[in-house]
Amino acid sequence: MPDQSLSDRGLWVRRSGSGDRVLVLLHGMGANGAVWSRLLPILDSRWSGRVLVPDLRGHGRSVHQGPYGIDTHAADIAALIAGEAARSVVLVGHSFGGAIAALAASDRFGVPAQHVIAIGVKIRWSEDEIARAQEMAQRPARSFSTREEAIERYLKVSGLSGLADPASEAAAEGIVGGPGAWRVAMDPGAFAAVGPSVPAVLRSCAAPLHLAAGENDPMVTLDDM
Repeated sequence: MPDQSLSDRGLWVRRSGSGDRVLVLLHGMGANGAVWSRLLPILDSRWSGRVLVPDLRGHGRSVHQGPYGIDTHAADIAALIAGEAARSVVLVGHSFGGAIAALAASDRFGVPAQHVIAIGVKIRWSEDEIARAQEMAQRPARSFSTREEAIERYLKVSGLSGLADPASEAAAEGIVGGPGAWRVAMDPGAFAAVGPSVPAVLRSCAAPLHLAAGENDPMVTLDDM
């Protein structure tokens, strides 16, 4: 069972393993660190070091407080790693988490990463998509009368519909509240982070950057990468 605690900047972090090699797993927009839960038992036998799995600012159990932006997220991750006395660091991020990982490992934020692995990062954003995200950031959080409705909304917002079991830990961690007042465990304001040029963010990475995507990934194609 991973240790869980708040970082100095208010990030809820799941920690496991030991040693001075650190692997950091970053989830995508709308999700939380529990999306990596099925991978952790595998890493127990394949990774000789520590594993850090934070909830990003505005997500899950982390502080729901802006300002939101990819720079703020990268600064949060850089501060988290700076407090870990790590000899080597590998950053793995899914979707928006991949862009954060790349920026955290840039000269601006200085995470001394040996490798950055960015999975399924949406590289091309249309003006309409950015405008919709900014509009969503202004909306109040929606409440749902049933837990099932809230989970359905969480899976849609996080892009996990059809990928995560609604009965899974990852789904349960994605909602908060109680009967008649369930909601997604995310501050809608976090959508304000959508907007910066993703190709420029990826190019800023000072560490070896590995881009990956599934052949049926709806967010990015091999041609995009």
